[in-house]
Amino acid sequence: MPEPSAGPSGGDDPTTGPAPRTAPAGATGPAEVPAPAALREVLLTKGYLGLLLISALVGVPVSLAAFWFVGLEHQLQHWVWESLPDALGHDRAPWWWPLPALLLAGLLIVPVITRLPGRGGHVPVDGLGGPPAPPKAVPGVVLAALVGLPLGVVLGPEAPLMAMGGGLALLAVRPARRTARPQLVPVLGAAGSTAAISTIFGSPLVAAVMMIEAAGLGGPRLLLLIMPCLLASGVGALVFTGFGHWTGLSIGALSLPSVPHSGVPDPGDFLWGVPVAGAVTVVCVVAQTLGRRVKVFTIGDPERAAAPPTARRTGARTVLCAVAVGACISAYALLTGRSPQEAALSGQATLGTLAADPAAWSVFALLMLTLCKAAAWGVALGSLRGGPIFPAVLIGAALGLACAPLPGFGTAPGLAVGLAAASTAVTRLPVTSTVLATALLGSQASNLLPLLLVTAVTAFVVGELVRGLAARRTGRAPAPAAPPR
Repeated sequence: MPEPSAGPSGGDDPTTGPAPRTAPAGATGPAEVPAPAALREVLLTKGYLGLLLISALVGVPVSLAAFWFVGLEHQLQHWVWESLPDALGHDRAPWWWPLPALLLAGLLIVPVITRLPGRGGHVPVDGLGGPPAPPKAVPGVVLAALVGLPLGVVLGPEAPLMAMGGGLALLAVRPARRTARPQLVPVLGAAGSTAAISTIFGSPLVAAVMMIEAAGLGGPRLLLLIMPCLLASGVGALVFTGFGHWTGLSIGALSLPSVPHSGVPDPGDFLWGVPVAGAVTVVCVVAQTLGRRVKVFTIGDPERAAAPPTARRTGARTVLCAVAVGACISAYALLTGRSPQEAALSGQATLGTLAADPAAWSVFALLMLTLCKAAAWGVALGSLRGGPIFPAVLIGAALGLACAPLPGFGTAPGLAVGLAAASTAVTRLPVTSTVLATALLGSQASNLLPLLLVTAVTAFVVGELVRGLAARRTGRAPAPAAPPR
């Protein structure tokens, strides 16, 4: 596979643009090449064209690996929560089913966390991860996800997919070249990550916008970074779609096959939407705060002098946390009489059924789903392995729909507010969250877009205020937003 080389200027970085050019002596005008000319020069260098070629080629194997990963995870999930209970004579998973399932998940995850390189991936309460995962960490990330997610860990597949995609993409460049050209690592890692999650969010555009917003760049640098990501995600979406039709496997992408009909939002929708968005945000931030405390419980606090727990203690505490997650899920089933599967797993399937038929859920069931899943999610965030976004989206949707009967509100606005607020609260990326909610709402999104925008801004502001208050109470600085890989 070809590797990018230095451009004609030798010292230029193809991911950030050329070094400034000094004007000849006696010349007038600016000392640097104008931005359009500088951008064009970088785009046409051999190094950057090679980087684009690598991004396109990397998108194929990364997307194939991601497709089979998600397909296998989905099939294992179906076997654990539907086929096995049916084989044992149950019409659905009984209320106690999450307890042995999550105990087994904890026992299987512990060796991965304590023994394999990369510790099975980053702790999900830290966000979607930091620098790209090295290739040697990919097996542990995949194994932790495949043994945990199907057994009911209340986390999503997005973070393991991004880590896997970034790690596999780095294999396209020899270790010596990665050392000599460190600027290639974040760009290739981002391209691999976007290829891996190009359709798991329901649209490759969501992954691309996430990279743009999280990068915090602007102007030519943003364009130079995002083009490899767009190219890889487009190829990834093509691979996902083609293999989905060819194999018939379901990948469980985050999507809503049916959504409530919506008219143009009226003043009542905004009057209720703002406080509901605030409530959703508070629930999500409180759950994240719980996750940070659980993280300290399982692996120690690096900010304190006390020594972190030993591997044995970390393993025992991780298993204990897994059982606590199972207890929260079982509590939901006992309190509502509904299937524990609704509160387990990432929430992708439950979100689809909830949006398609909100009337099938009582307000009490929706509130219990919100509280029990938020508690389980918070514990899982600090102890197990997976992604933080998908469960939060279901939590927000459940609370938003629970508030829908309020006078002057409605089902469609409640769902829209919950989706946008929860996504913003957990990612701290309001633009990405608005695009995600728009993609999920489909044909109803155009009417609800003004409400989505107000909701995303409200959730972002409330989230930062709550985090600031919590930081002042604990005497620590608020946790920074962790950018995608």
